[in-house]
Amino acid sequence: MHRIRFAVIGLNHGHIYSQVDALAAAGGQLASFFAAEEDLCTKFMARYPGARRARAPAEILEDPSIALVASAAINCQRAALGLAVMRHGKDFMVDKPGFTTLEQLAEARSVQAETGRIYSVDFCERFHHPATVRAGELVAAGAIGRVVQTIGLGPHRANVSSRPAWFFRKREYGGILADIASHQLDQFLWFTGSTRAEIVAAHWGNFRFPDYPEMEDFGDLTVRGDGGTGYARVDWLTPDGLDTWGDGRLTILGTEGFIEIRKNCDLAGRPGGNHLFLVDHAGTSYFDCAGHPCPYAAQLIDDILNRTETAMPQQHCFLASQLALEAQRQARTVSGRGMQGGT
Repeated sequence: MHRIRFAVIGLNHGHIYSQVDALAAAGGQLASFFAAEEDLCTKFMARYPGARRARAPAEILEDPSIALVASAAINCQRAALGLAVMRHGKDFMVDKPGFTTLEQLAEARSVQAETGRIYSVDFCERFHHPATVRAGELVAAGAIGRVVQTIGLGPHRANVSSRPAWFFRKREYGGILADIASHQLDQFLWFTGSTRAEIVAAHWGNFRFPDYPEMEDFGDLTVRGDGGTGYARVDWLTPDGLDTWGDGRLTILGTEGFIEIRKNCDLAGRPGGNHLFLVDHAGTSYFDCAGHPCPYAAQLIDDILNRTETAMPQQHCFLASQLALEAQRQARTVSGRGMQGGT
């Protein structure tokens, strides 16, 4: 039995498929979708033939049977869509980044408070990643004591030849820290339990792709919160010799031990991803988390039905986005010629 009916507007990033699949597995029924790009629609219809193609976003927004709209539109278009969704009395689940400017975020905070709807940014590195979910359970159980710091690494393969034009225009994608580093900031807040935080330092650079001057292929930041500190490095520099798109890692340091997650690969030779290592006073343990359940989509549907915040507190969602945008705004540029001021 389907628990809710949902729709999709915007197919510009492949993350939309994991969003739809997670919602469907949790009891959501994909009713309809809209996108302006014919090639993206053709691909989507082939995977989900039962979904009706809407002629315009209004058909979805004005459909009273739709409870949730999911989106992976072009980054800079996501916030405006979210405002429209909430103003039509529906909840919103959007691929990260949920915003590309602080001004968008401020308006979303206002409309969310006014409507009481859910604006959920799908931070998939935590929500759809079994090892990260398992790490959260271990931390909550006290396995490493009080968390002191997180170090998150988010490397990616650029694949520039297959990227759409908007991927290289900063106004449209928002900058590497606003985009990718929102993952690491979400995890920092979650694992340290911070409810207030500030960016201490941030940098971005273009080291490898001078032919794309608006592309940022490197970024890092340091963050300080009321529950701990954090460091994040994100990039588009994964070499072709790696057999996955990036050697993503997360280290969680506690007072009684630490956890390291190798998200996509184990260079020591174990196959696949979702490798978790726990070190405490008793020794070192390894966890293969590949089959561990990820409850985000089911919890989000619960929240839609019950008007609760079990999947993610709304203020956590907004704070993670705010920190990423603040890091992007205050970041200094770095290059092979050393540090330069300004953005």
